Amino acid sequence: MAEPIALAALMLDALLGWPNRLYARVGHPVGAFARLIHWAEWRWNRATAPEASRRLRGVITLLLLVAAGGGGGLAVEWLARTVAPDQAWWLIALAAWPALAQRSLYDHVRAVALPLGRGDWADARRKVARIVGRDTEDLDESGIARATIESLAESVCDGVIAPLFWLLLLGLPGLWAFKAISTADSLIGHREPRWRAFGWASARADDIANYIPARLSGLLLCLAAPGGWRTMARDHAAHASPNGGWPEAAMAGALGVALGGPVSYDGAIHAKPWINVGGGPARSVDLARALSIYVRTCLLAWAIAGGLAWAL
Repeated sequence: MAEPIALAALMLDALLGWPNRLYARVGHPVGAFARLIHWAEWRWNRATAPEASRRLRGVITLLLLVAAGGGGGLAVEWLARTVAPDQAWWLIALAAWPALAQRSLYDHVRAVALPLGRGDWADARRKVARIVGRDTEDLDESGIARATIESLAESVCDGVIAPLFWLLLLGLPGLWAFKAISTADSLIGHREPRWRAFGWASARADDIANYIPARLSGLLLCLAAPGGWRTMARDHAAHASPNGGWPEAAMAGALGVALGGPVSYDGAIHAKPWINVGGGPARSVDLARALSIYVRTCLLAWAIAGGLAWAL
């Protein structure tokens, strides 16, 4: 039997999340990536620089991040196995724990679902604004539920399945290299003029890193709630992201609701394609169902991690 590192990390995250007291004292490891990204963006992403130069500096920034994440993970693994070989597996699990976001994602979505379920749209809008980038001030029940379900579905990949995939495949170095890429994509991997060239490498690297995990996420969502297969196969390409459409279409089909559609960012309407055209509008009850599907998906991930540890 192999060391159950991934399973232990998943359990720690589900049980503890990243406690507020710990965050207040030491922050979060991803914060180190964010500080490096902000420094590099401030230092190298000058609006007056040629686009080719900004793109090259964005590549260098990404390489520094991956080296820091992967190198740090490798150093921790080596130290654990060298200094405390008998306890190494659970020390590595402790180091992997902060990179998972099962509990955090559940808590943030539940914080929206509770006020939405009791009809407190104002509070639900405040809570959903913490997890989505779109304008939320004028969202009604359906808009709040739709935004939250979309965020939940995509984050199944980004926050759970992709980190787990890279942990199982490449250990702690792979896990933290992935988190470095994911953080860079979230901060600078945008299409706006300021970041288009500098964040190009980060966005493309994130697409590659999530390629397999996104499809696995869709598969697990369909297994957790049969009913999403046809929608996932038909509508995954309607999403702007080459990866985000897989879990989102799977969730839309499982719930029987339409996701996507027009969205407002900074007061401007963006006409995004609908996913699962013909599905009903998302409601508070659908958000509660989506959380249940999410929990079952996480349990399937646990089963995979435990099964691999037992089989190898």
